[in-house]
Amino acid sequence: MTFGEKLKEARKGAGYSQEELANKLGVSRSAITKWETDKGMPDISNIKAISQLLNISIDYLLDDGSKLDFTTIRKPIDLSAYTDKKLTAFNKYSIKNKIIFEEFEGAEICNLQAEEKLTKGERIVDEAITWFTAMLPNIGVFDSGADIAKSINNINNVFYLVNKNDKQYFVLINDEYMEIKELVDKITEKKFEIGNYKFKNVGPIKNK
Repeated sequence: MTFGEKLKEARKGAGYSQEELANKLGVSRSAITKWETDKGMPDISNIKAISQLLNISIDYLLDDGSKLDFTTIRKPIDLSAYTDKKLTAFNKYSIKNKIIFEEFEGAEICNLQAEEKLTKGERIVDEAITWFTAMLPNIGVFDSGADIAKSINNINNVFYLVNKNDKQYFVLINDEYMEIKELVDKITEKKFEIGNYKFKNVGPIKNK
């Protein structure tokens, strides 16, 4: 059985409609439909919530070869402790790089470009914005119009792929915490997808 089939079976077994489960998870009903038809995957927090609500194990849900081991370590961080200056988008990024090098001393640390997947409605808007910006001078930094909004939404999230001692970790650092997940199967592709995100490995970063 696929993840979606297991989710649907467990939801019905627990007596929830799609709308009821969506309300309990704080997501849209369309998100539940997408997950149950294997057109998308929930993120780690929703997978944990599903496991608890439906009384099924995470291992059972993800035994189809999912790359992530959902034993997650979350550590609070204080960015202001690393600088006397006002926090900006630029120095936040530098501080987050410093934090991950402190956490994984001697490791190969790769930066990941992240892009949220577009919904159908967003794709329509994206096409309109892309057409409009193509008519303006000096525009073209982004691959598409929606990249502008997506980049703004994700400006505080920095993603990394870490290789250390024959293990690989997927790491998110935002303005409040660092989340570390050990990968069951190593990711070797330059481009890959996890949950609602598409990632591109842009290569190792240097410890400054």
